[in-house]
Amino acid sequence: MATKGFTPWLKTHAKEQNAIGDLARDVAADPNWPSRRQLKGQREYLEELGAVPRAIETLERAWELYRSQL
Repeated sequence: MATKGFTPWLKTHAKEQNAIGDLARDVAADPNWPSRRQLKGQREYLEELGAVPRAIETLERAWELYRSQL
């Protein structure tokens, strides 16, 4: 069975009214989001954009949740 990648998985949370939902909406709206760069590359991307530490923490929490569901 093929596993859904992180970015498609994250976008399924876009309707949630929490930090992961906020991140999912931001990712869905960002045409430059580095879908294939894994956590390290995505963290660097957010840092390059000047994201607040809370956004980085949310990305890491989302990755942990995603990995726990594989």
